[in-house]
Amino acid sequence: MNIKDIIEKKLSEVILNVFQLKDINLEVQENKTEFEGDFTIVTFPLVKQLKKNPENIGVELGGALTEYSDLFESFNVVKGFLNIKVKNQLFVDNFRSVSNDFDTIEKKNSTVMVEYSSPNTNKPLHLGHVRNNLLGFSVAQILKEAGYDVIKSQIINDRGIHICKSMLAWEKFGKGETPQSTNTKGDKFVGNYYVEFDKNYKTEIAELVAQGSTEDQAKKDAPLIKEAQKMLLDWENGDETVRNLWNEMNAWVYKGFNETYQRLGVNFDQVQYESNTYILGKDLIQEGLDKGILYQKEDGSVWCDLTDEGLDQKLLLRSDGTSVYMTQDLGTAVERFKQNNIQKLIYTVGNEQDYHFQVLFKILKKLGYEWADQLFHLSYGMVELPNGKMKSREGTVVDADELMQEMHDIAKAKSEELGKLENFTEEEKSINYESVGIGALKYFMLKVDPKKKMLFNPEESIDFNGNTGPFIQYTFARIQSLLAKANFEQKEIAEIELSQSEKELIMQLANFKTVVAKSAEVLSPALVANYVYDLVKTYNSFYQSNPILNQEDKNVTQFRLNLSDITAKTIQKSLKLLGIGTVNRM
Repeated sequence: MNIKDIIEKKLSEVILNVFQLKDINLEVQENKTEFEGDFTIVTFPLVKQLKKNPENIGVELGGALTEYSDLFESFNVVKGFLNIKVKNQLFVDNFRSVSNDFDTIEKKNSTVMVEYSSPNTNKPLHLGHVRNNLLGFSVAQILKEAGYDVIKSQIINDRGIHICKSMLAWEKFGKGETPQSTNTKGDKFVGNYYVEFDKNYKTEIAELVAQGSTEDQAKKDAPLIKEAQKMLLDWENGDETVRNLWNEMNAWVYKGFNETYQRLGVNFDQVQYESNTYILGKDLIQEGLDKGILYQKEDGSVWCDLTDEGLDQKLLLRSDGTSVYMTQDLGTAVERFKQNNIQKLIYTVGNEQDYHFQVLFKILKKLGYEWADQLFHLSYGMVELPNGKMKSREGTVVDADELMQEMHDIAKAKSEELGKLENFTEEEKSINYESVGIGALKYFMLKVDPKKKMLFNPEESIDFNGNTGPFIQYTFARIQSLLAKANFEQKEIAEIELSQSEKELIMQLANFKTVVAKSAEVLSPALVANYVYDLVKTYNSFYQSNPILNQEDKNVTQFRLNLSDITAKTIQKSLKLLGIGTVNRM
């Protein structure tokens, strides 16, 4: 419990005992004014009940707090604002409590599944996938730290016409080459053939239009698209040749994906494949028809009427009996709750799918699944670069691997320019470049509220000053250097008189668990990111104004080293929740 919580609890007790008022929660704020006192209590909410002016209430309340509690040293009242000075020992005790409870996690006995990534096997991961993966993985880490059991999951879109396009292009134009023979990463190799298909498809469309066809008709009549559609039909019918090619090309892609995931520092506990899940959901449709929840049109298509929910009519089965994405998502959700003892399921998907998930959750609720209330769409805004939006299909998408390499290279250039890595071995330098570069990417992505669209600027993200990953990592390394120089060992100390900056740092450290709990509640890593930035600023202020190693009083030195140590651990744990690593030297 942080000091603010302790004060609020004591405040409620005093208000009950002195004023006989129940359930009154006055706001307690850290005192940022020039008036003496550590905290400010806003007394105005008591004016109506007590029929007294705020100044008098402040004086009475301040007197009662100092009389009935041993936590407070003195108080003053300024225009109805009660400033209270807390006894030094409360800060010391609170710091001891923070240190002792640092690794304690109160288990929630509840399991949450977090779905993220969910790529297509016809192209490599791009910038949008980077935000998705970082967000989903970080939310999973934060939920674990908040006491939940977590299952990290992804569903891979490994079937469909877009997959057949890559397969067909390789079959027609590939001349038997492989990722190995061309020294190309597997997912990029297959993605190149998706682009190749599109290029040749456009040529065919242009030729048909030149012969007098309309563009819409040309798109349907182009030989390539007809061949791709036949390949999809052959795949669905289990054609051995098509299935073998599909297995081989997907294997190339998965190898490539895994390399990207490893460098990005994300992983999964469960993987599902759309080739297995696309047949799910049809039995749910029949069940919904039998119960009168869904209805069938004359052409045989099945729909759900959601107009009473403020939505529209939603197609669930086509007239030819084939399923749509919604059908599959219904079946997959039911399957996940059947196979796992989960209490909540979070879908990390961009905000262009907001409507899809509204509909999905409503239909599951209509079908009688009570856990539909525990489904959540973690919707996030798109990522843009300074030079504008990404383009798909033409092969100009911002590639995730290239972006990570660019971050590594920028970190290297910045470090060399600043001369920060002199006397480092080449291996140590490389580890630093990677840690700083990828850390900068992750922090820049995650410090922004997920709902907001964001502009990612690689150069701006790698700055050793300001609200950036490298600035935070550098403070951690600086503390490690300090602790190493001091041959630090954790030791209990006798009571000491704390400076204001020490008190502020203790209050920040005590807020960590509160921030994690709030971040888990709203599913926003941005709260953790901005917390650790504020913590680092507070520590740097403390470091500048409080001598540590050249302090005469060894008791004070030990306390400040203890304080530095727990600060470093909190920085490291906060960064870990964001998927960001640390190095001891930078």
